[in-house]
Amino acid sequence: MKRIYFSGGSLILPDRIVAEGALLVERGKIVAVGRAAQIPCPAGAERVEAGGGFIGPGYVDLHVHGGAGADFMDGTVEAWQTVLRAHARHGTTSCTPTTTVAPFAQILAALDLAVAGVAERGFALWNGVPGVRILGAHFYGPYFAPGAEGCHPSVALRPPVPEEYAAFLQRSEAIASATVAPELLGAEAFSRAIVERGICLNLGHTNATFVEVEKALVWGVRHVDHLFCAMSDKSKLRSLPGVPIYPMRGGTLEAALYFDELTTEVIADGKHLTADLLRLALKFKGPERLALVTDCNRALDLPDGEYMFGPLEGGTPFVRRDGVGIMPDGSALASGCMGMDHMVRTCYAQTGAALSEIVRMASATPAKILRRKDIGSLAKGKCADVLLLDGDLEVMRVFVEGRELL
Repeated sequence: MKRIYFSGGSLILPDRIVAEGALLVERGKIVAVGRAAQIPCPAGAERVEAGGGFIGPGYVDLHVHGGAGADFMDGTVEAWQTVLRAHARHGTTSCTPTTTVAPFAQILAALDLAVAGVAERGFALWNGVPGVRILGAHFYGPYFAPGAEGCHPSVALRPPVPEEYAAFLQRSEAIASATVAPELLGAEAFSRAIVERGICLNLGHTNATFVEVEKALVWGVRHVDHLFCAMSDKSKLRSLPGVPIYPMRGGTLEAALYFDELTTEVIADGKHLTADLLRLALKFKGPERLALVTDCNRALDLPDGEYMFGPLEGGTPFVRRDGVGIMPDGSALASGCMGMDHMVRTCYAQTGAALSEIVRMASATPAKILRRKDIGSLAKGKCADVLLLDGDLEVMRVFVEGRELL
């Protein structure tokens, strides 16, 4: 029975930092956590030293498309392995591979890979050691609102119809979450089908009004994708054709902030949102209802240049510049290019929130959103997904269930 004893650093827990902490792991599970003085190292245990830095939980990414030149929509095991390996270097130990707006066959192929990835525990990337944990796919598109598609191809947008999504839901055991614009025809039936199968239901890429979001709560919606991005607000609603200029109406943004039932997420790369918007989101939702996501595309860890968002065949061209994806004409952003470690460092620097709260937003909160009780924090009985971070929160070593990936 292999035991691992982590020490030599401060523990990052969801509600506090524990100086001179220690963590004991047996058979991939955490069996003790606290001050090193109270948790002696058992005889024969492997010792892992943090070098005076931090011992933190593995990050959980709810919204990630690609990295290191590959995208989950490329449709091959090799592409998925490339993306997962890249994000492990940035501290992600669990994720929901995220699809894009695409034709039926490409989405189905991605979901089939999610089925295999869940079964194979990340395709056993590291010499038989399970890699980044695939929690199931994030079914993301094609059910977005016209005009709110962002960098997704508008030609493939469509409303949800049972004849199509019935095939997708045959893979429901490998779908962790699904996004829909609630104002679309057929959105209610789709939403109820999602919830009936135990899948987390999200709103995103939508021009819904406050009232339409409130109705969607009854269907089971509990999460809103990338706050402030590709969503309606009072100003955008006034600009839509046929909408009266008065009285002003609230949109998805206002509803996401108002309803306590709704969790949400931010892309804290320093490019999508200013520091004041990050602080605003944190003030309204708190670290228990606000997750950090990467929304990362294939340009992670690659130089500036031209790339493809989504599948290589039929995706959307974009340019990586200044650490973010940008549409070629400069009209809009085209998702993120940075890993979760960058999101943590940026959000910590720009909000002034406690480090424990920021790390919680990248670990315990997304795990809770996905209703996963086995991951997300350094607590007794949970999977030993552990990061060693230096004093600048740079990732030094990564462990999944006590086995080192990096």
